[in-house]
Amino acid sequence: MLTLAATALLTGCNGSNINNPFSTAPPPSAEIPTIGERFDQLFGGSKVSTEAPSDGTEPDCPVVKIRAGASTYAVAPPGRQPIASELNYQATITRTARDCRRAGGQILARIGIQGRVIAGPAGAPATIEIPLRVAVVQAGVQERVLTTKVYRTTVSMTDGGSSPFSLVGEDLTYNMPSNLTSDSFVFYVGFDPQAVTPEPRSSRRR
Repeated sequence: MLTLAATALLTGCNGSNINNPFSTAPPPSAEIPTIGERFDQLFGGSKVSTEAPSDGTEPDCPVVKIRAGASTYAVAPPGRQPIASELNYQATITRTARDCRRAGGQILARIGIQGRVIAGPAGAPATIEIPLRVAVVQAGVQERVLTTKVYRTTVSMTDGGSSPFSLVGEDLTYNMPSNLTSDSFVFYVGFDPQAVTPEPRSSRRR
């Protein structure tokens, strides 16, 4: 019995972040199952824990941080400020996840992001495009961006005015010299309003 208990304890300490990859505080437990199961499937885990995660990282996988000033995405009608009654909708990031593997001197990463869109007083459209940017940054006195990539997902709003979203950014690759560890890098995520797909121009006939 003691041997089994010790084995279970060691497994819990040494387990990778794949089984519990989330790096930020989770949303209310009522929201976890459907989105959590999707993340779990994408990252190869079994069941998502509802408890707050530890700060540990799996080998060669940096922590995920939400970029300051980019944790929310608020939209208002053209020419208006996204505040108070002028707000169409606001999206927020609630959880993140990451998965890494080494291939020679490169790290191949997947970054998972999930959040929620809430309709504002001015009313939200039926579908909303969520633009997110992920950047791999080498930490230091002066941070250096190694690579950055934009990802988009479309959210269908519900009658209740609140809808979840989730996406996994694939094909994020960067070099990691053998003399450095994952502690030397950070995955930054955040909304990028400039990356919204522009509306197609309507053609006018003479």
